Amino acid sequence: MRAHPESDVLVLLYDVARHMRTHADQLARAHGLTRAQWIILVRLERQPNLSQNELAAIAEVAPITVARLVDRLEALGLVKRCTDPKDRRIWRLRLTPAASPVLRDIERCRRKLYDVMTKGMDRTRKMKENIGNTRRLGET
Repeated sequence: MRAHPESDVLVLLYDVARHMRTHADQLARAHGLTRAQWIILVRLERQPNLSQNELAAIAEVAPITVARLVDRLEALGLVKRCTDPKDRRIWRLRLTPAASPVLRDIERCRRKLYDVMTKGMDRTRKMKENIGNTRRLGET
């Protein structure tokens, strides 16, 4: 017997993630950027001086994808590439002061998205707690 798609938690999680990405794409576009560019800015705020390759590995994308995104952010004056003092072949990425107001906008949008997503919900993140407390799949 097949479960109805609305009652299948994996389908629901996939749908929620897709809707969240779509909403985040719209918010980023309204600010003249892409969601991928937002992710890079936020990641560099949390982990300054990442190399392009390190950032690509974290984002699970090809290094050329990160390079192109960084090209655009650099052209906007939000990110700068600096050579690694130990290996001049490596670019270290740093935020510029111009990124600060953009990061404030991103944080406002993230809070808004979170509020929209969790409206009417218990914000204790019970699902995450439940799955985190289960050591093995299949445990009850």
